[in-house]
Amino acid sequence: MPYSVLIVDRSGTVRHANDHALALFPAAAPGLSLADCAAAWLADAHEQRAAADARGANTVVSGYVAGRSYEAHPTAQDDGDVVWWLVDDTDNRLAREALHIEQERTAFLAEASNALLSSLHLERCMDVTAQLAAEHLSAAAIVIAPGSGCRLPVVTCVRGQKPVRDQWEIDPQEVPGLAEALQGFPPVPSRWIDPVTAPEWLIPEDFGEVGSIVVTPLPGHGVPAGALVLLRRSGEPAFSEEEEVFARLFAARSGAAMSAARMYAEQSSVSKVLMRELLPPVLHQVAGVEFAGGYRPSKDRERIGGDFYDVHPAGAEGEPSFAVLGDVSGKGLEAAVLTGKIRNTLHALLPMAGDHQRMLELLNGALLDSHHTRFATLVLVSAVREGGAVRLRVTSAGHPPALIVRADGSVEESASRGTLVGAFPRAPATTVRETLAPGDFCVLFTDGFTEAKGGPLDEEMYGDERFQDALSRCAGMPGEAVVEHVQMLASQWVGSGQHDDMAVMVIAAPRSHHLSMVGGHTKGRFTA
Repeated sequence: MPYSVLIVDRSGTVRHANDHALALFPAAAPGLSLADCAAAWLADAHEQRAAADARGANTVVSGYVAGRSYEAHPTAQDDGDVVWWLVDDTDNRLAREALHIEQERTAFLAEASNALLSSLHLERCMDVTAQLAAEHLSAAAIVIAPGSGCRLPVVTCVRGQKPVRDQWEIDPQEVPGLAEALQGFPPVPSRWIDPVTAPEWLIPEDFGEVGSIVVTPLPGHGVPAGALVLLRRSGEPAFSEEEEVFARLFAARSGAAMSAARMYAEQSSVSKVLMRELLPPVLHQVAGVEFAGGYRPSKDRERIGGDFYDVHPAGAEGEPSFAVLGDVSGKGLEAAVLTGKIRNTLHALLPMAGDHQRMLELLNGALLDSHHTRFATLVLVSAVREGGAVRLRVTSAGHPPALIVRADGSVEESASRGTLVGAFPRAPATTVRETLAPGDFCVLFTDGFTEAKGGPLDEEMYGDERFQDALSRCAGMPGEAVVEHVQMLASQWVGSGQHDDMAVMVIAAPRSHHLSMVGGHTKGRFTA
């Protein structure tokens, strides 16, 4: 037979051993007790079968002989003897153990990836990295991120404890491989690092004597994300080569998450700066003219977009203030950047605010020279207080006409018309004059309001007529109240559906009692 075979009677005496069995158990001669000539685990299994009178039972037992793993398969005979077939399953057992280890490691890496990618906060990524490493890879873990000079952000975690954040002023050269890991170079083998030489700053308080150290880089997206240091105490098994390889796999995931968090933080910072510059300003009452505005970005992108408005107060008493509301084609950050360019260009052209057509021609030329593929529609307004009325000069450049709402609720469209800017060699437009009596107001708006889809079936556009009716019911309201009212109606109309940017500006000639009530001190307003 190709297997080791032992025949043992009820009393535990060996009756027969084939050549393979004798090679495994040299003392297994017939007539000897199984307990005296074979492995103890096999003798115990035979004794338990006899005690239980397990005739016919084929319970497989296993154990080690000379460092190898065997399975013993019993076959009961009619006379009460038991034939034990011993099969060497060392390779199968090692394969099963290796598979189990790989399954555990794969599950751990999946858990680590989910935990790391659930946050785009750099410090939390460092915390998670240190805690997972301390719980699954070592007795303690230190995550070191690049810093300025010798001051480095650090997170330390000991198994069973919470991560601790700190800033270390250290010399990475004191730990072999640490300076190189922080620069993204491949790790040095742990056997090259003498734990006795570990500096005090590397060892957590009350950790004890260090037995082995692993230093591995945390690779990022083109730029190193930091380094991971793993510590085991003296007396614990040293890091094996396989464990070092696995630590590098974990470090690759951690480094990618930390790098993504750092990039997100940088982009968030840039976005905040852009938003500060690109978001429409809070409007006020200027020289007796009331300005109010509101902006609601599209639901499918950031707080910045292609709709904008601005008000530039008059430089001297008696001169008109200049206001503009516009809509840049397209969506997203590129449209927002062009919005900023238009606003800055118009600000530079303020000395020409008395000639709207000249401003539009110069702006049109600037946009064409910038090679942008986008265009914009604008409406320019110069407003000055004369007595109780407000005189306006309105110029539309391809934009929906300004609406004049009288105190009695009637709504008039401004007659100004013109060509959009940034698309054609010239941008001709007409300028009209309007007068606002006390209680009247002028509304500038983008088509995000009139083209908003919603209603009972979520597909009907709000439309010009519905928008004008809503404004008509706002007669006599302060400018801020008008803005809030139309924004509320638009929000109710679109519900949770998608919509374009919505910008609205109200220029009003306040009633006398409203002026005295405001007095230039109400929140969000001032008197110049």
